[in-house]
Amino acid sequence: MSQIHEECGVFGVFAPRKQDVASTAYYALFALQHRGQESAGIVVNDDGVFRTYKDAGLVNDVFSAETLSKLGEGNMALGHVRYSTTGSGGRENAQPIVVNHLKGNMALAHNGNLVNASELRDELESDGSIFHTTSDSEVISYIITRERVKRSSIEEAVLAAMDKLKGAYSLIVMSPSKLLAVRDPLGFHPLCYGKREDGAYVVASESCALDAVGATLVREVEPGEMLVFTKDGVHSDRSHCGQGKHLCVFEYLYIARPDSVIEGCSVHEARKQAGRFLARQYKLDADVVVGVPDSGLDAAYGYAEASGIPYGIGFIKNKYIGRTFIAPGQAAREDRVRIKLNVLKSAVAGKRVVMVDDSIVRGTTCARIVKMLRNAGATKVHVLSSAPAFLNPCYYGTDIDSRENLIACNHTVEEIASILGADSVGYLDLSSVAYLTGGDGTGFCTACFDGNYPTEEPKVSAKSRFERWERPISENPKYRK
Repeated sequence: MSQIHEECGVFGVFAPRKQDVASTAYYALFALQHRGQESAGIVVNDDGVFRTYKDAGLVNDVFSAETLSKLGEGNMALGHVRYSTTGSGGRENAQPIVVNHLKGNMALAHNGNLVNASELRDELESDGSIFHTTSDSEVISYIITRERVKRSSIEEAVLAAMDKLKGAYSLIVMSPSKLLAVRDPLGFHPLCYGKREDGAYVVASESCALDAVGATLVREVEPGEMLVFTKDGVHSDRSHCGQGKHLCVFEYLYIARPDSVIEGCSVHEARKQAGRFLARQYKLDADVVVGVPDSGLDAAYGYAEASGIPYGIGFIKNKYIGRTFIAPGQAAREDRVRIKLNVLKSAVAGKRVVMVDDSIVRGTTCARIVKMLRNAGATKVHVLSSAPAFLNPCYYGTDIDSRENLIACNHTVEEIASILGADSVGYLDLSSVAYLTGGDGTGFCTACFDGNYPTEEPKVSAKSRFERWERPISENPKYRK
């Protein structure tokens, strides 16, 4: 029910012997479904032969027992669930990407956004590369492939490619004999690995995927680190480490699943802490605290715990409807909130309500939820956001590519309360957000809140920047006279 979309989820498995790695990837993608609902894909490596299936839709819609059986057994597999932060969400942009090149095969799964993707793509196209997708992930695959044909190993190719890539990328790369896990030098998004009792290594965006396939978390992949999994074990290359850490703080506030552990901190506990911080900031007279499913629930519980106001179940979510469902026509689109979420009237009728949500981005969904509480009999509705106000676009993988529709950029807090139909609105203070995990307040990217970007800003940032009909020829240096 949140107002923005997720990023992507990546998964890889390296097994010591041939087994049903396709099913392992399938179960892991279910655990990562919250990170992307537009498409899903799996590639199985069977002694250097890559078998692939991917399509638009949720994991359960894309894969059937028949398609999984056709993928067959192998000793490696890659999996990906996607939400499009660059390019359209159709089947053509589904991942993993598979490349057949001069020295063999390669498959790649990517989470994040590059800030220099446009420049790299122009350079590649000028050299004759032909692109089949409109995502920056294909740019990464071309850069690695170009380096691979000049070098003796996939590890050397990926390390050389890292010198050219700028921005956010958590990658899993598969060659005929190796599985690589790579995290960008600033560590924008999480990537971790674990091990199963059968000796298989697994890599995933979040630890909840490791739990789903029976693996024990070993540790996070460090920012700038490349892990190489082979039949001889795990090798680490840290030649690109040491540039600091800028983990997206919104991973804790919204993106990640609450049962995941990132950088040693429980996501659930971080969200509860956000609620406690809100209770210190906003001492409200109210009868009940409710959270907006799903990401607002933990913060609401933390607020209730710290404020002494009773916690209540204010909303019932329809668990049979995915986050993306067909809503034909404007009227149906406006009804989607009521279809997916309903108010428990007995919990709010005649009461002063504190409603905690994970964020207020554009405000449209939040306004409809407030209206539902009013219609259910709430006498007052105070809206609290467990995130600070969004004032800047994100260039690293979250679906906020401009300031145009950010409600906090165009209105005061009082005006926002009026637009939402709330009695008051409050945001988590920016000074608190970096302390959600109990650390020293460093190591996070908060650019969407404060505008302090840890990299250069991209020259072209629109989500549709690689859609040719959206990109004027005058912007492409190849066509300038």
